[in-house]
Amino acid sequence: MNQPMPLQETKRLPWIDSARGFAILGIFMVNLPSFHGPYFLYGNGQNYWGLGEPGLVHILIDIFFQASFYSLFSFLFGFGMYIIYENLKHRQVEVPYKWLVRRQIILLVIGVLHAFLIWHGDILITYALIGLLLLLFLKRKDITLWIWGACLLLIPTMLMTGLLFLASQLEDLGSIANTAGIEQSYQHYGAGNIADILQQNLTDWLYSNNLFQFIFITCNILPIFLLGVLFARKKWLHDIQQHKKILHIWWGVSLGLFVIFKAGPYLAGNPIWLQLLQDTIGGISSAVFYLLTITLLYNKAVKFFQYIGCVGKMALSNYIYQSIISFIIFYSVGFSLYGKLTPLQTVLIGLGVYLIQTIVSYWWLKHYQRGPIEWLWRSLLYKKKLANKRTG
Repeated sequence: MNQPMPLQETKRLPWIDSARGFAILGIFMVNLPSFHGPYFLYGNGQNYWGLGEPGLVHILIDIFFQASFYSLFSFLFGFGMYIIYENLKHRQVEVPYKWLVRRQIILLVIGVLHAFLIWHGDILITYALIGLLLLLFLKRKDITLWIWGACLLLIPTMLMTGLLFLASQLEDLGSIANTAGIEQSYQHYGAGNIADILQQNLTDWLYSNNLFQFIFITCNILPIFLLGVLFARKKWLHDIQQHKKILHIWWGVSLGLFVIFKAGPYLAGNPIWLQLLQDTIGGISSAVFYLLTITLLYNKAVKFFQYIGCVGKMALSNYIYQSIISFIIFYSVGFSLYGKLTPLQTVLIGLGVYLIQTIVSYWWLKHYQRGPIEWLWRSLLYKKKLANKRTG
């Protein structure tokens, strides 16, 4: 039986690594306010720093970051999954799905450790489980993927948007908040010991993860996975010059939808009942816009994008590192800054940490082939200790 091999560095698409590195910055910018305070989880999500009117920093994060970068990461996850699947078929690996399932199970284990020992907002568990569902679609026709993607995305989103609109006519959704949950978060994260922090982390995870939530987020993320698969099949991002026309069409459409669904709601006062449309349609559109902007501009600023690409090549490691750093910065066992920073200070921390990650990632990849967690993931996948240190 032929054995699969890790993707060779010369076969990587550098603009994809750069997009993945950019997504790491965006995800951090959205995750930091959730690390900093409990309002996104136990408030109404309208203001990450409190229950008052959203400030300028919140508005900028909401328009340019919120839902855009997990969507971008989801697209790249589906794109990468299909590339791996093609690689396995090319090498005539028997039972390629066995390797893909094992890959997802290892990711699930990493996600469980991350979710319960560091941060309840982990996305890896979700990606691992929905990634298993994605395996059911890898052999399906393009039209099947388009239909499933559109139906999964639009039907639940429109139904929930309608229900939220009706609810908004009966009650002020902006005033809804779990004050007991907010107070408990401050007590445990802001002043508790390590046991209190881990207990609160578990409480938060259970609060935000249930069967309904999983079904709804599957209807959001799986269609983005499928869109990534379709782009990988069409090879639109493999040869930029050959597919420049179709890429420009996608770029223009995604920009238009980005403006309408991400910024447009603010013209109507940004009502909460429009948030799902803003996050789903707007989030996917902005993700595609960011990806294609990086792809089309890559050759005009190669050096800059190469630095960001180093972060992207170590995306899993950098994602985990960001959680560890935030744990230390905000919780009481570290610098105890939970709920004590201004929005601008939080953004500056995010930019500073990302700059350090860029420098460290560049240095690391000069000496090693993969990030430490990427190396562990692949070693477990291939059931042997893979070489990682660069020679020569």
